[in-house]
Amino acid sequence: AQDALTVSFAVEVGAARTPISPLIYGFNRVIEERGLFVSARLGGNRWTGYNWENNASNAGSDWNHSSDDFVCWFLSCDNWNKPGAAIENFLDSFAEQNGEYALVTLPMAGYVAADKNGTVEQNQTAPSSRWKRLVYQKSSPFVYPPDLSDANVYVDEMVAHLVHTYGGASSAAVRRGYSLDNEPDLWMYTHPRLHPDQTTAQELVEKSEALAKAIKAVDPQGEIFAPVHYGFWGMKTLQNAPDMPAIYDWFVDFYLEQMRLRSEQAGRRLLDVFDFHWYPENQGCGMRILGNGVGDPCLQRARMQAPRSLWDESYTEVSWIGRWFGDYLPLLPRLQDSIQTYYPGTRLALTEFSYGAENHISGGIAVADVLGILGKYGVYFATFYPLEENFDYVMAAYRIYRNFDGNGGSFGNLSVQAVTSDVENAPIYASIHDLDVSR
Repeated sequence: AQDALTVSFAVEVGAARTPISPLIYGFNRVIEERGLFVSARLGGNRWTGYNWENNASNAGSDWNHSSDDFVCWFLSCDNWNKPGAAIENFLDSFAEQNGEYALVTLPMAGYVAADKNGTVEQNQTAPSSRWKRLVYQKSSPFVYPPDLSDANVYVDEMVAHLVHTYGGASSAAVRRGYSLDNEPDLWMYTHPRLHPDQTTAQELVEKSEALAKAIKAVDPQGEIFAPVHYGFWGMKTLQNAPDMPAIYDWFVDFYLEQMRLRSEQAGRRLLDVFDFHWYPENQGCGMRILGNGVGDPCLQRARMQAPRSLWDESYTEVSWIGRWFGDYLPLLPRLQDSIQTYYPGTRLALTEFSYGAENHISGGIAVADVLGILGKYGVYFATFYPLEENFDYVMAAYRIYRNFDGNGGSFGNLSVQAVTSDVENAPIYASIHDLDVSR
């Protein structure tokens, strides 16, 4: 048996006071537990090829490159052929659960599924009849229902429909943000029939600028989330983008600076929230904490230590990142330094993450730790992405912060100083309830 530990804690409610964004308590689907999750995200690979006019989408390499009606099946649409039905169903369902903020993913890669006829063969790679051209900004008046007979699908026309149906993003019953597609660093791998070429740095910046302008022209207060990196190597090199500027050793810096310069030229902010995903590479006894089940005690311990890569300078991550690129960790301070240097005022969002073992105490403890970290470090928005069918321990982690007593008891909205003598075995987070978080 392990010897008992002696740990001391010190909490000072008047020190290190930082507002905790309620939007960090979010999920990548609508969960039918009323009021537990404040935010939700409609995202993932399916939305890169989503055609709002007929609700067709393409699975890419996830499932036989199939164009079909999966999104409306998954979201239980009332009318699978109604333009925008998938997004409307998501927003309506989240409103029923007392949700406050929904992040909607908009396609940006260049084409969307034209039909629901199944597998798109390699010889049908875009441009072909299996795809419709994606246009960010329509040059003629918006109509609803949209014209299904032309060769284009207009993103701003879809945003206009949401504004007409629900009101502006900041004033709707469920506030909205707009994510500029999903993991563009991987388009060549996840959607080779839609975007077969490597995403370039210049391409991503130009597309981000153009789509953000189109969105803001229709819904000026809608917050733009981008670039939705899939993970570390996307943030480092945009997955080995061939035109990665040599003067930057961190693509994040280039992207932030370019979006700041283009925003200044446009006279309005074109990036509100820097958006990234994090699926830890940490290993325990030679095995990655993700993809290997619950694992033995060694792997479980590594899983519970893994959140330290987000914030703890004294922690050395056991992974290829920790070995070769440890200077870029811990991640949250690194990203916040980049924001402060290259585009001050940009907020930070973690819109996909999981630490595995989602129905085991080690996975639940890891997520509970992450939620404390996100609040302490001022992250604006975060949504967990379940990788397993059963995630009861993850749900329990959220209840600690959102409903610990079954009667709506919650963690406070203002982080305060909390220090532990043993960060490895007993991290601590503390808060107070203060409605006036500006003090």
